Amino acid sequence: MGGHALLILLSVASLSLLPGAMPLQPSQAWSLFKLRQLLGDPPVLGTWRNYTDFCYGGDYKTASAFVECYEDSVTQLHIMGEPGARPLPTTFSIDAFFTTLSRLPDLKVLTLTNLGLWGPLPGGKISRLQKLEIVNVSSNYLYGELPRGLSQLGSLQTLVADHNMLGGKLPGWLKDMPLLAVLSLRNNTLQGTLPESLKDMPSLRSLVLASNNLSGNLPELSNLQVIDMANNALGPKFPRLGRKVASVVLAGNKFSDGLPADMLASCYLLERLDVSGNRFVGPFPAALLSLPSMEYLSIAGNRFTGRLSGNASCGENLRFVDLSSNLLTGSLPGCLLAAPGKTVLFSANCLSTGDDSQSQHPSPFCRNQALAVGIVPEQGREKSGAKAGVVAGIVLVGALVVSAAVVFVVRKARLPKARPARRLVEHASSAYPSNLLADARYISQTVKLGALGIPAYRSFSLVELEAATDNFQVSSLMGQDAHGQMYRGRLSNGTPVTIRSLKVNKSQSFTRHIEMISKLRHRHLVSALGHCFQYNLDESTVTHLYLVFEYVHNGNLRGRISQGTEGRKLSWGQRISTAIGVAKGIQFLHGGIIPGLFANNLKITNILMDQNQVPKIGSYNIPILSETMKSEMQGGAGSKYPPDRICRVPNGDKIDMYDFGVILLEVISGRPISSIYEVEMMKEQLQSALTAQGPSKRSNLVDPAVSKACSDDSMRTVMEICLRCLAKEPTQRPSVEDVLWNLQFAAQVQDDSRSSEESPLSPSQPHAQSAHD
Repeated sequence: MGGHALLILLSVASLSLLPGAMPLQPSQAWSLFKLRQLLGDPPVLGTWRNYTDFCYGGDYKTASAFVECYEDSVTQLHIMGEPGARPLPTTFSIDAFFTTLSRLPDLKVLTLTNLGLWGPLPGGKISRLQKLEIVNVSSNYLYGELPRGLSQLGSLQTLVADHNMLGGKLPGWLKDMPLLAVLSLRNNTLQGTLPESLKDMPSLRSLVLASNNLSGNLPELSNLQVIDMANNALGPKFPRLGRKVASVVLAGNKFSDGLPADMLASCYLLERLDVSGNRFVGPFPAALLSLPSMEYLSIAGNRFTGRLSGNASCGENLRFVDLSSNLLTGSLPGCLLAAPGKTVLFSANCLSTGDDSQSQHPSPFCRNQALAVGIVPEQGREKSGAKAGVVAGIVLVGALVVSAAVVFVVRKARLPKARPARRLVEHASSAYPSNLLADARYISQTVKLGALGIPAYRSFSLVELEAATDNFQVSSLMGQDAHGQMYRGRLSNGTPVTIRSLKVNKSQSFTRHIEMISKLRHRHLVSALGHCFQYNLDESTVTHLYLVFEYVHNGNLRGRISQGTEGRKLSWGQRISTAIGVAKGIQFLHGGIIPGLFANNLKITNILMDQNQVPKIGSYNIPILSETMKSEMQGGAGSKYPPDRICRVPNGDKIDMYDFGVILLEVISGRPISSIYEVEMMKEQLQSALTAQGPSKRSNLVDPAVSKACSDDSMRTVMEICLRCLAKEPTQRPSVEDVLWNLQFAAQVQDDSRSSEESPLSPSQPHAQSAHD
């Protein structure tokens, strides 16, 4: 027996017993100290001493860490770290951790939050904790699917694993957990549709799956009292609810048609209803205002119609109402106007309120919009046979985030072909909020992008685009390729933009393309500001698609690494942070949308840096281009890309990991890499450096501009993950989550070394972004 374990046993044996109390079993005391060791002796457990009486000594307990016992056995364990905890070191083993936990067989309540736990949940180990009733493992770095071993926990009533990276589909075997009442998996990466077996869980009362990648219709949820499915891609049918439901949050999804007024009117216990940012149409059920328990009601950002009456009644508990950005007419109910203590939002409708603080559209606007279904050119405006171009701003609310920095082969510029003289221009309303076509990651990203000063999406007319580019003058042309031209422009408000003009096939369908593109909004992708279509009325076809992007004009990553001057090169810490940002952009492309985008032809020259040194992926696999790219590249003798780069293949994500590895090579070495030969040569150098004794050989491989400030552990970690990304076999390359974890660990080690150099950009300038951004 080791000296440490012996000391624990002796300290336990020497405890002065409280009347009727029994000391904690020595094996369980040993297990608690082993858990502390596996967690890296975190500060939150600083009060745990070898002589601690975990069961009956209260002096060690804090609000963030404590143990509860029954007789001589642990029944509750609570360890809550500081928010934003970084992943535990690579030496951490989640299998070993849960193996140690399983030595507490009477454990009923387990809380492990903000501890940096990482890895897939080991189902076999968890299933040994047969008495577990409540589990909370939120705010860690857990990934993989929910393990089947959870279904063997027959006593489990509450499972909370918010803010992790758990993926896959919500499993159907959850129905085998007869006592499960609360399931919360907010802000993970769950995908697919929800299992119909959810309706076969009579004990389930609260289901929280907000901010995932879920899609399709919801199953019957009549047993539930709390439902939170916000920020997914669910719909279009509104789910069947039970009369005992208390809270329903479905904001930021794809529900359409109307609300089931009769069903909702019978929900007398309903306190909160949030259906904002969907695609609902039809009359607004004003009876919702008068439900006796209703406290919070939001229908913002839909197309609800109907005439409100000033005499409508409100429930006495109503405290918050948001009717904004719909097509409502009439008068605002008096019970909302004279409502001290209430928050009432109703802008961007067609209401008669007398309140100038919340602007309204004129009444004809709502009538016309209510009649519109999509964008269809009005019939009868032009005589038969007349030719005209139609520019239509699509009624599409959301943000289009696509590549603004495709590398073009700049050829001799040519002015666009003359357009027909007569045009019909239809503007989409700018009143709808930017979250109408949101999916799992879109809402939070919209908030972040708004905070960064990126304008909200709106529709443009061709007149605006012509003015921005001086009628598409040659001097505004940035480049062109087989699909069209890219222009630099400046909007009337002074905002610099890039405008992509795309030739489109007459047979192409744009609905699914626009829907996909509208989901691509992320801090580390270049954002679109709007778009418009040009139609040919005679043929009822689209001839051009114009996409307007933010203009990122601070150069690319290569300009701050291998081609940067001494005063502009990024430090080692900044390079890791930048790599983390790029990896997060890749992670969003792979898992933040449905379906994911793979084989994105990532290059260091397509990683753009904004004014705050935030990296943005400027070129990736735009769906609308893929159809034509397939026909042009597939099987061609001169094709630049192999077939697996064009089509979706099982290893599509691994292609991006290889490209990311090439970017990391340049980040490490500071030398531009332009050929496969250079990649293979540097791989050999990396392998040799990693097996060398001492740090000198590794340091010699790193860019001399930053090598002196590199921690060897940080350097080694980045090199190792780079080498894994460049593995010849795609299946041997790491996942993007694995890459992120290693880079975050490298950043942590670098910070802890206290040897990182000051930023070369400015002596007082902080790092461009946090590793946790």
